[in-house]
Amino acid sequence: MEKIQFRWQTIVCFLMIFNSCKNAVKEPEALPPKTTVQIVTIGKGNVANELEFSGTTIYLKRNIVTAFLPAFVTSVLIKLGDKVNKGDVLYTLQTKESRSLGSDIITLDSTLKGFGLLKIKASASGIIATIERQQVGEYVQEGTQLCSIAESNDLVFQVNVPYEYAANTKPGNNCNIMLPDNNTYRGTFTRALTNMNMAAQTQIILAKSNSSLYLPENMVVKITISKGNQSSQQVLPKSCVSSDEMMQAFWVMKLINDTTAIKIAVKTGNKNATLIEIISPVFSTSDRIISVGNYGLPDTANIKIAK
Repeated sequence: MEKIQFRWQTIVCFLMIFNSCKNAVKEPEALPPKTTVQIVTIGKGNVANELEFSGTTIYLKRNIVTAFLPAFVTSVLIKLGDKVNKGDVLYTLQTKESRSLGSDIITLDSTLKGFGLLKIKASASGIIATIERQQVGEYVQEGTQLCSIAESNDLVFQVNVPYEYAANTKPGNNCNIMLPDNNTYRGTFTRALTNMNMAAQTQIILAKSNSSLYLPENMVVKITISKGNQSSQQVLPKSCVSSDEMMQAFWVMKLINDTTAIKIAVKTGNKNATLIEIISPVFSTSDRIISVGNYGLPDTANIKIAK
């Protein structure tokens, strides 16, 4: 009897436990996190296919200024880096005969005023590149180098160009020269040098600005050229387009609703610093494309549009 009662108690306890587990409230499944994104729509425009190279400023010709008589330096009117024009006075010199006679020569003959005083003038316009004599009172011999002028007419840009683009940088072809301050000037390729950079396998092409510029040597600039004709195509910001590691497959993330984005393979065309052409597929002007936050998103990504 006791055994039967024990069994019934066991069964009742089991049923109570089973019912309590069955009626327990189920925890809601955690939703995947949403990625905050920004969106744009397709546009139309012209994108020039540009090539960009690096270049440095160099002066091909330096004008050497020398003393044409033995004399003492009485004044130095220039500083390193000064811009000078042809005919500007750079130095004044005094011959040893004039210094020996002093002002007495004027009292003897007033027509000899200025006797032995020499003005050394710039023979070309440009920038003072070096100063060899800048100490007042220093005695210099005939032919002594006083300074050198980097002639502004011979300022060129030394451009490093991969040989595969040699056809785009032939002498006479136009280019754009962008300085570090973002000012841009039109230029022309003038000639190609015979040597190449062995490590980078680039050829040195010289370009010249169509405007007169006064720039220091070894300034790094950007040289851009148009590789092809402009075309009217669908355009998107470059940030919209993602690619694989080999840069062979390209895609964008398009919204199918306010919370889901899918991956759409695209064929790209010309591009510049900010825009890229989309050759195919053809998008509607109402299609929403992710421009920020698309990096690493999988297909059918869960997203949230930033406000």
